[in-house]
Amino acid sequence: MSQSASQHPDHLAPDTVVVSAGRPERTHDSPVNPPVVLSSTFFGLGEVVQGDRAYGRYSNPTWDPFEETLGELEGAELPALVFASGLAAVAAALSLVPAGGVVVMPQHSYQGSLALAEDLAGRGAVKIRTVDIADTEAVKAQLEGADMVWLESPTNPMLEIAELGVLAQAAHDAGALVVADNTFSTPLGQRPLEVGVDVVVHSVTKYLAGHSDVVLGAVVTSNPDLQAKLLTHRSLHGAIAGPFATWLALRGVRTLALRVDRSQATAAELAAKLQQHPRVEAVRYPGLPGDPGHERAKAQMNGFGSIIAIQIRGGSAAAEAVTEALQLWLPATSLGGVESLIERRRRHVNEPKSVPENLLRLSVGIENAADLWADLEQALEKVQD
Repeated sequence: MSQSASQHPDHLAPDTVVVSAGRPERTHDSPVNPPVVLSSTFFGLGEVVQGDRAYGRYSNPTWDPFEETLGELEGAELPALVFASGLAAVAAALSLVPAGGVVVMPQHSYQGSLALAEDLAGRGAVKIRTVDIADTEAVKAQLEGADMVWLESPTNPMLEIAELGVLAQAAHDAGALVVADNTFSTPLGQRPLEVGVDVVVHSVTKYLAGHSDVVLGAVVTSNPDLQAKLLTHRSLHGAIAGPFATWLALRGVRTLALRVDRSQATAAELAAKLQQHPRVEAVRYPGLPGDPGHERAKAQMNGFGSIIAIQIRGGSAAAEAVTEALQLWLPATSLGGVESLIERRRRHVNEPKSVPENLLRLSVGIENAADLWADLEQALEKVQD
């Protein structure tokens, strides 16, 4: 488990923490950046006790600075735990549900989370209740007998906004554990632990690493008992992160504030223009004043994120035509990198059927806003009625 070595003040702003946390001790001639430790095993004598590194499946010194940085960013009292992928982190969080227990999940969640939950349900490990997570009363109606409430806000890809604090309190009143996937918002946009969430999940692959070059995940909690269970799951199931990938992720975190500021400012500009385009049927972006989740997002988020969902007039064929006509935007899955990505989500067979066939998810990167709009505009104009 990570051992925090941070010595900087605890009152620093988040955009300073992304740069300053997880640094080596300040000794003469010490490195500014933590090194990569490439070792599968570690020297030791006598009985192996909790906290010993011992073996690479249990711990690695390269994990520590990343884990302490993410824990600090999320406002946790404990370091995060890094995993081999976002879905590995999701699996660890779902392992907290007792055998045959009930999980309440958003009907529009990351499709990997839903697919994994459905796989577990198919083997009798859990029972799933899906719900419109933006409908607070509908969620509350599903809480009786629930063991876990899974929150995602904004949702993927529909960008619905959940009342995190209200739902966390209602879930706890019903005796349920609360997990929130904070991948879209990042800790700079919201800190779910501060409003009562028990465990936060991240696909580190996305905004935290930020360069579309690593696959990693993480979980964060302030509860020592939950962290011990999550650590045991990681150690026994072996979904461990490679040291070099973790080092790259920490390097990516250093620019998180700059990337998020730039990309969400551009996203707001593009969303407003897309809303006016005649070939766009609908736009979902929490930053738009008319968006159903705008007021809620304004109240509980710091910024509105960098993801836009649009529906193209003409159905799925028209949506595909837009992606094919783009020259700067990259038609590809995933999100949160420096490059702008676009994807018709229903091309994935596991995507919920309630996601419209003509919906495109846009992950806005850090390119020039005018260039991004010019490319979208020319692609939209090429779509035939």
